[in-house]
Amino acid sequence: MYDDDDLTLLDPEADLQSPLDQLEPLEEEEVAKPDPEAMLALLNAAETSQRMLAARAFCELQDRRAIPHLIRLLTDACPLVRVSAAYGLGRNPSADAVEPLINQLNRDWNGYVRKGIVWALGNCRDRRSVAPLTDALRTDISAVRLWAASSLAQMAELGYEAVVASIPPLIEALIQDPVAAVRSNCAWSLGQLCRELPSNVVYAGAIDALIQVMEEDRDLGVREDAKASLLRVGDPRGLQVIEKMAQEGMISPESLL
Repeated sequence: MYDDDDLTLLDPEADLQSPLDQLEPLEEEEVAKPDPEAMLALLNAAETSQRMLAARAFCELQDRRAIPHLIRLLTDACPLVRVSAAYGLGRNPSADAVEPLINQLNRDWNGYVRKGIVWALGNCRDRRSVAPLTDALRTDISAVRLWAASSLAQMAELGYEAVVASIPPLIEALIQDPVAAVRSNCAWSLGQLCRELPSNVVYAGAIDALIQVMEEDRDLGVREDAKASLLRVGDPRGLQVIEKMAQEGMISPESLL
């Protein structure tokens, strides 16, 4: 869906940051939460800076009255407003926001906006999010893939079918994604999802992938995250492999504590 040229939209060093990290920080004196009534009014302001300020406010505030306005601002001409609206919807999740978020994910040219949208879709915890999140994990730029991987862990709350649909693309990205941070997030999400599965073929495939990555991945952080997920799941086969690796000095015994 997006080619490698999209990488110019994002700083690789910012991949792990919040969708709002590129916005100007609030002034030190603005420590109190914004007034929700004032911010609701500003969501309809003519000035772009005021719409952005109001949308950002709902990244802190939870108020269902803001949801239709934030949905509308997903298509604002200014990308800073759009990313603020996406993040605000992530803080104020709603079933009504899922389709607008998906639609904007499919058409927004700005990587920061798509990054915020996939985070919001995860927080909405809706089965409709599974397909767009898995598509983003397979096809989007690295920063968006990173957050899509994490957001798929939220599908653990949606039952067996959503979990089963989320695991294969996570396994694929865990093995194949060229970015270590994305692979790490896939390992973490698989650990979350496997805890919700019975011992079946999908579960076994995820455990196989985590073991493979723990043994073979070129990045130490990814190997550590795969091991942590295996420990979290408590799968007997995974625990056996970890114990054997510790005995052979391939991993530190202290890391098992």
